Amino acid sequence: MRVLYIVGWLFAGLGGAIYHYGPGQDNLEMDRVGALLDEAHQNVRNENWKQAVELFDQVLADLPDENRGEAQQVQLEKCKAQMMAAELPAARKALEVLLKDARAEQNTDPAFVADVESTLANSQYYMTWLMRLEGMSEAEWLPEIEAARQHYTQVTIDAKDRGDSELVAKASEDLESAIRLARIDIGELQGLPLPSQ
Repeated sequence: MRVLYIVGWLFAGLGGAIYHYGPGQDNLEMDRVGALLDEAHQNVRNENWKQAVELFDQVLADLPDENRGEAQQVQLEKCKAQMMAAELPAARKALEVLLKDARAEQNTDPAFVADVESTLANSQYYMTWLMRLEGMSEAEWLPEIEAARQHYTQVTIDAKDRGDSELVAKASEDLESAIRLARIDIGELQGLPLPSQ
């Protein structure tokens, strides 16, 4: 009986070692990535935008390939932080790619697609504002605000289809702001404070 007890303990130890050096390592890695993500979110709450962007980059580098949905969500959060960290052009380009990828996948949550598209439209709105303040010609900034207008319109249509009245109201308001930005005189624009996120 004593021999069976000892053999049982040896097998339990062997099983624990196999788990620790096999699937347990994956769990440890995911715990580490989760801690990085928590730290990134804390930096967002504290408005440490550059640090948040760096941490989101680390999370994206360490996430396994099979966690595609989670990676897309982290990419969106990174883009939002980039917009606040004065990295608007980089965020805008990344958002275009993210929107294309999200639309291409059949099982993507429509609310996520709307969030990406709305964020992309916001980036284009802010780019237009800055382009106008820098004195760029209408031929340079008009395509940017027109793209933002189209995205806001699409978000509004999709939100109506899903019955999301809150998003319909917000996207409609954003659409009106985009139209006003395209029409406002540059003298009036220069007198306004920069829009907040």
